[in-house]
Amino acid sequence: MIRFLFKGLWRDKSRSRLPIIVVATGVTLTIFLHAYIVGFMGDTIEMNARFNAGHVKVMTKAFEAASHQLPIDLALGNVSQLLTELQRDFPQMEWSSRIQFGGLADVPDENGETKAQGPFIGMAMNLTGDDSRDIERLQIASALTQGKLPANQTEVLMSDHFARALGLKPGDSFTMMTSSANASMRMQNFTVSGTLIFGAELLDRGSVLMDIGAAQQLLEMEDATAEILGFFKNGYFDSKAADLLVMQFNSKHDDPEDDFSPVMKSLRAQGSMGQYVEMAEKWSWYVSFVFILAMSLVLWNAGLLGGLRRYGEVGLRLAIGEEKKHIYFTLLLESVLIGLAGTFVGTLFGLLFAWMLQTWGIDISGMMQGASLMFPSVIKARITPTDFYLGFFPGILSTLIGTALSGIGIFKWQTASLFKELEV
Repeated sequence: MIRFLFKGLWRDKSRSRLPIIVVATGVTLTIFLHAYIVGFMGDTIEMNARFNAGHVKVMTKAFEAASHQLPIDLALGNVSQLLTELQRDFPQMEWSSRIQFGGLADVPDENGETKAQGPFIGMAMNLTGDDSRDIERLQIASALTQGKLPANQTEVLMSDHFARALGLKPGDSFTMMTSSANASMRMQNFTVSGTLIFGAELLDRGSVLMDIGAAQQLLEMEDATAEILGFFKNGYFDSKAADLLVMQFNSKHDDPEDDFSPVMKSLRAQGSMGQYVEMAEKWSWYVSFVFILAMSLVLWNAGLLGGLRRYGEVGLRLAIGEEKKHIYFTLLLESVLIGLAGTFVGTLFGLLFAWMLQTWGIDISGMMQGASLMFPSVIKARITPTDFYLGFFPGILSTLIGTALSGIGIFKWQTASLFKELEV
């Protein structure tokens, strides 16, 4: 039966060409848009995770309650011991100590007088340690526009825009002025080793990256850190695994009476990131549903037109005694064959276009001027295992729904009237 129907579709192109083109086009768009959404929204999530949120974050309860103020006086203590414990209990994760703080950069002239000043946001991480993964994780080497990476704790990296505004270039020195964790005024000289352009306005406006050891000394935070960020080793956020991690850690360290006890938060529990993660997870299915509905309507109309053209064929099959149910079943089986063919072609083209966007991307840095959120400056798709089978849902379901709707008319046709029309 299947071989017979396949030969019929192959020989009569008018019955299969248009439906296959429609299905292939819809599947191509479905797969491409799914890869685009996963890539763009996933990159946005990972960018916020790498620079600020982590896949999970450990901090004190007091710090978590006022985290928008960056209260370094409420930081974690005994960090070396806590890091050892985290690495032992959760070996599937990579851990990174981070400190964010604000301050004023003062640039002296040849007489030691202030030549330029500007406020900055300092981000401290492991930049000079042998086991540092932050340079790779934050893609600092590729963001470097001038100079080199810090060789010691007296060297810092500065955003290119901020450095130009202050008149600094690699090799120049400036004074960093800030408030310590003990609320004392702290000043220390640093050398600009290089300048960076991340492509995100929020980072490029006035950021200074320095080694965590130098920041601990400057801010009087010996063996202390504001936050410890955890990252899955595969590089991508896993909501269920992160929630399990959080539950295990908090059940062990939860102390209702101690505001300085460590607490772990998942990325989706930090600010508005939860809504963004949930939106990223659901949008791909919304896209599939829209294309299933749209293609079903198109194929319904195509089925109606095909039914009119095949009126004589179906009438003859009824006249010679073939049951209506059998005719309806064969039409559905034809639609499955058409759906499989269209899905296969559409999947190939969808993966091809997604691979092209994943490889080269689209530069939207010109559109990101003045943006207050961290978005990637280059849009890239991301092909996941889902993309290899996602097309079967809109491809086969739409053809089945379209044929099922248009084929209902078979049960309304009367054999007597068909005989009369055949005589004419």
